[in-house]
Amino acid sequence: KQWYQRRVAITAGKGLPSDEFSTENGIIVTRGLRWPLMIDPQCQAINWIKNMEKGKLKTIDLQQSDFLRTLENAIQFGTPVLLQNVQESLDPSLAPILDKAVIKQGGRLLIKLGDKEVDYNPEFKFYITTRLSNPHYTPEIATKTTIVNFAVKEVGLEAQ
Repeated sequence: KQWYQRRVAITAGKGLPSDEFSTENGIIVTRGLRWPLMIDPQCQAINWIKNMEKGKLKTIDLQQSDFLRTLENAIQFGTPVLLQNVQESLDPSLAPILDKAVIKQGGRLLIKLGDKEVDYNPEFKFYITTRLSNPHYTPEIATKTTIVNFAVKEVGLEAQ
């Protein structure tokens, strides 16, 4: 109970409403085993992530020509990354990251991105958002991510 109340205070303090739905979403995003894919038509999750990771967050989208280079650097240095505005499919080059396909080689943690092996810093965090309000993801994407729906509910609006 006390842990939950602390979590409510933390998530609400970073910009999420303090209702139960929003708090549970915040817990799922921060404590889940898979990378979160957040359905975020009102940009509530994006704003919360930006507040939570203030000063460290790298924001990318799949239309950027250098998004993979940004991801490589973030993985090496343990920097959080927000991949925003995804549609209903994800770039295949993200598969090793989504799979958390990290290997240990001689005391080093590595992940293979394309044809490169990149040092993997366990501090790395990966957040994915879509502005689509009712996306249909393939079972493959659904099993590789934790889909979290941040579409604002009436209770959340009252808590704001």
